Amino acid sequence: MTTRTLTRRAALLAVTVTASLTLAACGGSDDGAARKEHGGPARTTASATAGAHNAQDVSFAQGMIPHHRQALEMAKLADGRASSPRVKDLAARIEKAQDPEIRTMTGWLTAWGEEVPKAGTDHSGHAGMSGMAGMNGMMSDDDMAALKKAGGADFDRRFLSLMAEHHRGAVEMAGTEQAEGAYGPARTMAGDIVRSQNAEIKEMERLLGGS
Repeated sequence: MTTRTLTRRAALLAVTVTASLTLAACGGSDDGAARKEHGGPARTTASATAGAHNAQDVSFAQGMIPHHRQALEMAKLADGRASSPRVKDLAARIEKAQDPEIRTMTGWLTAWGEEVPKAGTDHSGHAGMSGMAGMNGMMSDDDMAALKKAGGADFDRRFLSLMAEHHRGAVEMAGTEQAEGAYGPARTMAGDIVRSQNAEIKEMERLLGGS
């Protein structure tokens, strides 16, 4: 009886262990399914496609980089030429906002294997690959030369008028990106440009009006 009892207990123990292992395996499978349902492997797939971009995204970055460069060139002139502290403050804010955006867009183009606009494509007279001659608010060489020669109140007026026109071009370009772009970060930047530069346009119009 003792031997039979021990044999029976050993058999029961084996059945219990097997059942436990089977349940554990099932639980692992369920956990995997749950991770799929709640964004485990699915998130990996989503993140892989989140970086997708299209031709409009490339066009946006390649166009906005020289556009921003010209704005920075204009803004840097204000420090030694503007008479209004408010104009100098506006110019400083434009520099602070647009310089990092140039670096960000340069990084996108590099990661995508696309050409980054070279220095010297900033003016409409040297539009090069950007194809923006006479478009999107870009200043001509004559406009830039006249701005460099101006000073005091004359500089303030010219700067505000030209920069407002420049901003309107950027807003138009950003609006196209919002409507047709596919790359999330580029569309987010475009939205930021629309909001910030529309606000600055209103500010420049107030300064031009003397209010």
